[in-house]
Amino acid sequence: MNTPAKRLALPLAGALVTSGLITAAMATPAPARTAPTAASEKLVTSAPEAYAIAKFWLDANGAALKKAKEYDWDAKEVPNLVTHGQNGLPDDGKAGLVAPTGSKKGATAKIKNINLPRTIGKVFFVNAKGEYRWCSASSVQARHRNMVATAGHCVYDIDGNKDVMDKWVFVPGYYQGKATWGIYVGVTAYTHYDLVNFEDFDGDYAFVSVTNGIGLGSSKEVTFEEYQAWKGDKFVKPVEIDKETYQKCALNLGHCWTSGTNSEDDLVGPDYPGAILDRREVGKQEYDKAGVGKGQGRKLGEPVVEPVTKTEHDAYKGPGTKSVDKYGNHFITHYYVQRWLKPGTAKKYYRDTFHVVLAKDLGRLTDVVGGQGLAWNQLPGQPVYAFGYPGDRHPDGNKAFSGLTPKWCAGRTGKKPIMVNAFKVGEHITLKCSMTGGADGGPLIMKYDNKARTGYINGVISLFHDQDDNKRVDHVSTPYFNGETGAIYNQAQGALPLKVVGPKGELLK
Repeated sequence: MNTPAKRLALPLAGALVTSGLITAAMATPAPARTAPTAASEKLVTSAPEAYAIAKFWLDANGAALKKAKEYDWDAKEVPNLVTHGQNGLPDDGKAGLVAPTGSKKGATAKIKNINLPRTIGKVFFVNAKGEYRWCSASSVQARHRNMVATAGHCVYDIDGNKDVMDKWVFVPGYYQGKATWGIYVGVTAYTHYDLVNFEDFDGDYAFVSVTNGIGLGSSKEVTFEEYQAWKGDKFVKPVEIDKETYQKCALNLGHCWTSGTNSEDDLVGPDYPGAILDRREVGKQEYDKAGVGKGQGRKLGEPVVEPVTKTEHDAYKGPGTKSVDKYGNHFITHYYVQRWLKPGTAKKYYRDTFHVVLAKDLGRLTDVVGGQGLAWNQLPGQPVYAFGYPGDRHPDGNKAFSGLTPKWCAGRTGKKPIMVNAFKVGEHITLKCSMTGGADGGPLIMKYDNKARTGYINGVISLFHDQDDNKRVDHVSTPYFNGETGAIYNQAQGALPLKVVGPKGELLK
């Protein structure tokens, strides 16, 4: 297939492209390329590595997921470089279709937008700058039921170290900070060779094989021997015990220990660092002689009159004074002076308890949420639905979307391909849509069945456009899915699934 020339050494200025003046510029053919079509990269190599990534995002009630921000571009610096390209697309062989599939187990969790596909969600990753970011994505049908489709720039760090993103995961059905159907860790990423090597956004799509779904379960206390043998997450928790229990534990060489020493309280001055105020009961005579103010032995408030029973009154032997009023009521009057102390310490006794964390295997991705079909070499101008999680601002600063919930656009794609020189684009297809950054990677689905919530992915959101130059996003564009897309997809289908959690909640090797 001949494609327009795109090997231009132009810097990436941003992904939102404006067009104040649209001109009819034609792309010139590129010389034949002998480089491979697909580029692939391992994201993880073992179950323990995948589990650590899942825990990173899910720990502390998904704190890292909530911290992440949308993949953002510098929209203010984008030049006016959108032009209509050739009237048609090169002949690239027969049209291809892969049928969608429903979930075998049935995704029973509810989301408010009931017409949205269960397959869509967010991909989360850490870029070369250490920033937590997200894009949009969808599960797609594949031989091993373990594949995600998204934008290539949401997998490969085009703006950073030109390597794959770190800690890459897919969260289907993501809704307001919740991983409704678990988290799926990326295993192997496949995208177009030209995107990785030449930053050519005509290949800005990726297919990523993922692990089985992972969920963090509850913990349970186990024996030390079970703790040592456990291959998953685990922790030690000390509990305080009494001296007698400690002595029995120590005799049996158990996992017990002591902390601190026993010491008495010391009398100190009121200005001693850490001194505490205590009270000492004295007789009336000593109380009357004590001075007032702050200091050791000074009066502590007024005398305290306590009503008591006759029995308590008669039995009292303390320094206070006893009295009976004319009605026969009995009282004891207490007198207190200040006592400033440096508190003593007490030895404490502890025993270690051992706990393991039970993870959950939630199954293969499309068994859980289903998978969209895939289509390539389709005629432009077809009706599609686009789905994603927009969160970035428009160029004028307006923030129309939160990024917490999925959104959608619908319409017919443009019939002519467009060019964007800054991104070496010559074969993007547009859709009128106001979604902003964060929707990157979201699917464009043709023949969408609103009841089944499935159709055929025929593109992914790659770039954002301001066609009328009013500083608001009004179009998105996708690489044209051609025969090379189908070839890369078929290569990605060969990626074997990776199971992370065993039947007892243990971490597999």
